[in-house]
Amino acid sequence: MSLGTARHDAILSVIRWRSESPSFNYLEKTAEVLFAENVFNEEQMRKRVPKDVFRRLQQTIQIGEPLPPEVANVVANAMKEWAIERGATHYTHWFHPLTGLTAEKHDSFLSPTADGKAITEFSGSALIQGEPDASSFPSGGIRATFEARGYTAWDCTSPAFIRENPNGTVLCIPTAFASWTGEALDVKTPLLRSDDALSQQSMRVLNLLGNGRDVSRVYTTIGAEQEYFLIDSHFFFSRPDLVTCGRTVIGARPPKGQQLEDHYFGAIPQRVLACMLETERDLYRLGVPVKTRHNEVAPGQYEIAPTFERSNIAVDHQMLTMSTLDRVARKYGMHCLLHEKPFAGVNGSGKHTNWSMSTNTGVNLLEPGDTPHDNMVFLVFLSAVIAAVDQYAPLIRASIASPGNDHRLGANEAPPAILSIFLGDQLTEALESIVTGKSASKRSATLKLGVTTLPHLPRHFGDRNRTSPLAFTGNKFEFRAVGSSASIAWPATILNTIVADTLSQIADALSKDIGKDPTPAKVRDAVTRVVKSIYKEHGRIIFNGDNYSQEWRDEAKKRGLPNIDNSVDALTGMVTKEYTALFNRHGVLNKREYESRFHIKLERYNTTLTIEAATLLSLARTVILPAALRYQCEVAEAIAATEAAGQQCEHESQMLGEIITLVTNLRNGIHDLDALLAKDHANIGVHGAAIRDSIIPKMAELREHCDRLEMVVADDLWPLPTYREMLYIK
Repeated sequence: MSLGTARHDAILSVIRWRSESPSFNYLEKTAEVLFAENVFNEEQMRKRVPKDVFRRLQQTIQIGEPLPPEVANVVANAMKEWAIERGATHYTHWFHPLTGLTAEKHDSFLSPTADGKAITEFSGSALIQGEPDASSFPSGGIRATFEARGYTAWDCTSPAFIRENPNGTVLCIPTAFASWTGEALDVKTPLLRSDDALSQQSMRVLNLLGNGRDVSRVYTTIGAEQEYFLIDSHFFFSRPDLVTCGRTVIGARPPKGQQLEDHYFGAIPQRVLACMLETERDLYRLGVPVKTRHNEVAPGQYEIAPTFERSNIAVDHQMLTMSTLDRVARKYGMHCLLHEKPFAGVNGSGKHTNWSMSTNTGVNLLEPGDTPHDNMVFLVFLSAVIAAVDQYAPLIRASIASPGNDHRLGANEAPPAILSIFLGDQLTEALESIVTGKSASKRSATLKLGVTTLPHLPRHFGDRNRTSPLAFTGNKFEFRAVGSSASIAWPATILNTIVADTLSQIADALSKDIGKDPTPAKVRDAVTRVVKSIYKEHGRIIFNGDNYSQEWRDEAKKRGLPNIDNSVDALTGMVTKEYTALFNRHGVLNKREYESRFHIKLERYNTTLTIEAATLLSLARTVILPAALRYQCEVAEAIAATEAAGQQCEHESQMLGEIITLVTNLRNGIHDLDALLAKDHANIGVHGAAIRDSIIPKMAELREHCDRLEMVVADDLWPLPTYREMLYIK
């Protein structure tokens, strides 16, 4: 049997699967989908608990008052009864450890009694606190194996929900996760702390501006656009690199990639649309407000996007979105690829994180209004973001550092490693007018298309810049650099913390300038001075042009902006006294907690790349090399037979020589990478540098040898599904 048989069988299996399941009619068309029907939300609590209990719980959720044990007991019983009514037999504390994923341990509601029977129990203490094993999760040195105790703590700001399974149902309770010492072992605890820090500093500013009278809290809000690829499961399981690494470590570019730009916003393939519809149905039931779906730029690439939510709920819902995409895709005979760059040569996938700030009264603090140059609240909070991004650009870069993002950043609609802000010409002119004292030019509020039958369209304050890492898009910042497989919690924590810090600086300056006898004139003069000072000092971070251009790289260097183009440098730059003090100052992370994140992220980088290199080595040695040698043998035998028949084989002999050269290069590449992987390293920093400087370049060389052979070896002998097949056969 030829090496290519398994690959061709996979193609036939895709065609056969499609013919047997033409309608993909897995959903009950008559079944009504109720939004958040599997969520124990405010509506459910209002129905099931006394008014006083509901009021006290809302005070905890809205303004952070401590939750009394007696209130927890009542809520726990109501939550248990609701879950059991929906078929739940178990509950779990659902949390976000430092693995980048979620975790859960299921416990039964049933408890045995002395008379041999069983009752259902779920107390307030069981709701508030759980105890998973802390030593088996990444801790960056905070917990050792012999220090196993860890606690989960109920996050009442994020509603509990039901996860259904064909054989049972589980009540999932969102929680934070901490060690026995109280140090955070998850991504949610720092996020909640950073939200508190930002709220505290925002309230200081709002009170100084005279806008805090009815406001008790400021929240950050997020809407995360998830990009992903879908490929047929037959192809997925025929590619060891996809199974092990989530990306292809070899693969020649197909004749047609995304050059024609015909996939973007195109008609969604039937099977893909059926999968999307069921995914959305499941997410609606979980209360995830998904709104948008479409084809993305690369063939086989798609996007799902929600509306805005409070940041900690958005984090929970984003993780549910990823897990639901993965689960439902398998039902339709496909696999969802969330890696940032599963295929070379076409667009990678990001998670555009739209971030803003809102008061508990519903006011978006980044809403420019009709006259942004006169909107003091907007100008102050916009200036705080500008100062934060410029002052802490390396820290923002570190927040999105990962092996996958190293493949993605810098091209194909992914922003470059140089951090900058896109504001658009009109907002930039508004800020410049404050500095210069000149009036900002007025632009038409409507867009006329020159066709009488078409309506006049409202014009936004700025265009969209898809090359910018942080683009202002109406009333929010779109952080385009977050990777598609990443949790949005850590980038959000960074943004919250650094903006809290610059708001603190602004509050100090305003307080000193306004004094104890504020008047509208004093406040406006103080705001003008602060905005002017920030724009002069930090305006270098604003760039409205093409972030991919060499001109911008040269200009950014002149401006003194950092260009950190790899994750090792980005992560090692995290550990400074300045950054440690920043997180400690705002109560987000102490020194041990902060430094543990560096160790975990760099160790994960090293481990991920080591696995990828070992996978590439195995494929090259055991799959590609045998296929190439078989083809070499076939060509040699053909030449020998032709020459035995008395015919010249000059061109065929030249072809054989080229094949032998490629095979020799492949063998040498295998040897070189194998030798590098066998080396020991003193610590994770040295190991990371070795991977960056030696292993990754050797992986690229070995991949090139494999990809060149793919373009030469006979199709019936090539053993792996190709890009052409994986991206286009649906």
